[in-house]
Formats: sequence, C-alpha cells, structure tokens
Amino acid sequence: MTTQTHPQSQLHPQTVGAIVIGAGFGGIYSVHKFANELGLSVIGFDKADGPGGTWYWNRYPGALSDTESYLYRYSFDKDLLQDDKWKNTYLTQPEILEYLEGVVDRFDLRRHFRFGAKNQVTSAIYLDSAALWEVTTEGGDVYRAKYVVNAVGLLSAINFPQLPGLHTFQGEVFHTGAWPEGKDLTGKRVGVIGSGSTGTQLVTDLGSKVKHLTHFIRTPQYSVPVGKRPVSEQDLAEVKANWDGIWNQVKGSALAFGFEESTTPVMSVSEEERNRIYEEAWQKGGGFRFMFGTFGDIATDEEANETAAAFIRSKIAQIIKDPETARKLMPTGLYARRPLCDDGFYAVFNRPNVEVVAIKENPIRVITESGVVTEDDRLHELDVLAFATGFDAVDGNYRRMEVRGRDGLHINDHWQGQPTSYLGVATDNFPNWFMVLGPNGPFTNLPPSIETQVEWITELVRYSEDNGLKAIEPTEQTVSDWGDTCTELANMTVFTKVDSWIFGANIPGKKPSVLFYLGGLGNYRSILGDVAENGYRGFELTRAGEPATA
Repeated sequence: MTTQTHPQSQLHPQTVGAIVIGAGFGGIYSVHKFANELGLSVIGFDKADGPGGTWYWNRYPGALSDTESYLYRYSFDKDLLQDDKWKNTYLTQPEILEYLEGVVDRFDLRRHFRFGAKNQVTSAIYLDSAALWEVTTEGGDVYRAKYVVNAVGLLSAINFPQLPGLHTFQGEVFHTGAWPEGKDLTGKRVGVIGSGSTGTQLVTDLGSKVKHLTHFIRTPQYSVPVGKRPVSEQDLAEVKANWDGIWNQVKGSALAFGFEESTTPVMSVSEEERNRIYEEAWQKGGGFRFMFGTFGDIATDEEANETAAAFIRSKIAQIIKDPETARKLMPTGLYARRPLCDDGFYAVFNRPNVEVVAIKENPIRVITESGVVTEDDRLHELDVLAFATGFDAVDGNYRRMEVRGRDGLHINDHWQGQPTSYLGVATDNFPNWFMVLGPNGPFTNLPPSIETQVEWITELVRYSEDNGLKAIEPTEQTVSDWGDTCTELANMTVFTKVDSWIFGANIPGKKPSVLFYLGGLGNYRSILGDVAENGYRGFELTRAGEPATA
C-alpha cells in the first residue's frame, strides 16, 4: 500500500498518550477507559465512516449475533445496562450498530476518533530512542504515542478467494464482510459461496426474497436452531433485576454465554435421557449451549461427540424433504468447528427457488460473464455472487499493516506464520503495544472477554504511569510458555482434528496454528489477576533512564 505523506505532518507529528486502532467493542471501550478514566490524551482511528467495527461492515441480510441480547453488550456501567432495551432474544446487525453508536455518544467518545478511509492506519513503528510509537495513516498524517492499543477485530480481515474467471462476471460481486448499506437483492438470481455462520445466515434470509438462490457449499456444517424469540417486558425486567448475579456467573464461567456448562459425561446417562437433553437444547436454541450446556465431554471425547453429531444429522434428515438435497447438506465426521446456530437454514431448502451445489463432488470450474460453471458443465446463471468466505481471523489485520517493534523487527518476521502473545494482550519485542482479542486470547462470547482485556490493559497502563515506567513488554520465555499452555489445552479437544478458521486453516498458504486459549473466561480472569497481583509477572518493566533488557 502506497502512502502519500504530508511533509508538515512528518516534521511535527502530534504526540498523544495513547493511540487506539479500531472502533468496535474493543476500541470504543479502550478509548473510554484511557480518556475518561485514566485521563490520557487519546486518539482512535478507524477506516470506517463511523463506529461499530465488525458490525459497521457486516450489513449483509440476516446478520445476527449468536449471543443472547442481554449478554451481547457492555457490563461496565450499570446505568447503561438499566437503560438498555431489546426486542428479541438475539440482536440483528442494525440493532448492534445502533447500540454501539449510542455508547459512543453517551460517553462523549466521538471527539477522540478519526473516521474514514484516509484515517486507516498503515504503519506503526517503534522509535527505540524516544520510546514512542509512530503511527501513520493512509492520508499521510503522522502521530506519536507512548501506548498503542490494537482493537483491530478478531474477524475483520476479509478472505476473498480468487476463482478463475471471476473478473469476467458481469453481475454484482459482494463479500459479506464489506456489504453495501441497504443493498436489496429482492427478485435477483443469487449465488452464495461459503457455509459458515455468515453463509448460513445469508442463505436463510435471502431464500424467501430472491428469484433463485444457489448455495455453493464445500463443507456442510452442524447447525442447531438459534432460538430467536420476542422478549416481553417482564423478561426484560427480570434480567435487569438480576444484573449482578448474571454478570458474576458470566465472568466466572468458561464460555460467557449465560448458561452453566455441563460436567455430565455423555455416556453416563441412558440413550433415552441423552436424546431428551439434546431435544431440550434444540428447542431452547443456541449453538454454544447445545455443544457445551448439554454434556461436558462433547468437545473432548470423539465417542461423546458422535452422539451430538448423530442427533443433529437426524434433525436435518427430518427437516429437509428432498433426500438428495439432505445428502448434500449433511455434515459428516466430527462436530468440531465453531458451533453454529440458525434461524431456519435447513428449512429454506424446501423452497422451490433454493438449491444446493456440493462443490467437493462438483467443483466450480470457472466464473463466466453470466454465472458459475461447475464440473458437470452446468451454467448457474446469476445476477449476484456473494462470498461468505469469512476472514483471515485473529492475526490477519496485524499482518496487513506495517508494524515494527524493537530494532525495526516486523511483526510478520517476529511471528513467522505462528502468531504468539502473552495472555492474548501483548508480545515480546513490541513494548507498550497491546492487543484486544490478540492471538491466544480466550475463546468465548466476545464482549465479556473484550471488557476483561481492556480493563486489565488499562490497569497495567495506570501502573506504568504511576511508577514512571518507560516500557512494558512480556519476556520471550513467557510468550513461549503461554503458547505451550494454549497448545496443550487445544490438543485436549476435538477442535484440532478438523480444518477450521479457529486455527487459520481457511486461508490458503497460512500455516495452521493455535489461535485461542481454550481454558475458559473464568480461569483466564484468574490468571490475569494473579499476574497483576505479582507485579505483572512475566513482563519486563523498564523505568525511564534504564536500558531495555527484553
């Protein structure tokens, strides 16, 4: 990416206390904590024209959080919680975006942000002698700050496969992660490529609206109902009356989805009881609840996992009327990817205008000006081709910037295809450089993890300022040990036994690696507390005037 610089800005860069990159849940909360609580001068940057992060860009039809509404929000301000309202058990993209915009205005944060394409951060370079980060934007503006907080998003660097002939297609091409606002596809012939959470939501929504929908699916996945229902005033009042209990449970749990994770082994109950529990979870809804709220070993034991997989397969066979369509959509093998849920995905294939193409057995040969040609020589004529092909998750956005730490070390050279961190918030050789949802952070409902990390980073910065520290960074050994811990935990699960974006396997050429801490939010919070209570054990803390020892 070529960046034109402003000479005057280069000569006299503005220096602030902290720079925050990103304006989603993490960036918004970071700016609030740094500006309104620490009293630091802070600037936030985002290439979008407003706040929202993932929820600014993912405007595709059917976009929905799979966390229940009462937990897909901040918990740091009780008045905010009491003022909040929601109509259904799950929030749509417009509702989440409206909520985040409201938080920005409520806490007077908009004045700290710089929005728009010219404010996309293109580089962040550590100046060793000054112990400052120099940050440059697409527009050429240069800023310096002691601290940088990267809230660039777990799922925001889009993955756009380059299929042969795509450039010749005369119709419209979209990616769900950069969907044009207000785009209406009613009456169009639409092809959707991608079968994860996003593809499932898009297909479910479009099926009843478009003239014809073709779902090109490579790997059928297990999905259960989301359980979206209206919320009554009584429901709302009961939740608000029990905020403290709810959030204490969430922050002490493993997944932070609001239910108690089961510890009951699958094989400890009869088949009849097992199916009753699965049916109850199916009716209640929620992908994480089905995998983790029913039994305690679905994610760790293959025999137990197969019982859950078989139950879901039986439901698919019941829902889809055409046996051949059911066959193409039927997952096989382990139920071991991010647990999905939907609002009627399988039923949409009973519509006469919706079909599925299994591209493992009938691959896409080429894209032509009028549509997609598969290996059976059939031309699928399309007006729109929509890619729901996900993201270069976790570390993708870091790699797309020029980030250089001590002695000019580039982040790509430092990570060498295996992103590392300590606690998911910092990495060695990059002083005063923090990450929200960085590699090897907790695998949970995201807002509680974001709050946990931002609050912890804020207290570390407060400690730094109170004690006259120049630089904070984890030691190489600490980072290595944390990576070993995350790998050990991951290897205890079935998740490592399938290709998944959880390990970066969806990106061609990307070396699969452990990207999450799978020990649960409650344990993670305990570890963070212990590190802080022991003088930030594992970090090199350099005082002004001292040489760096990391």
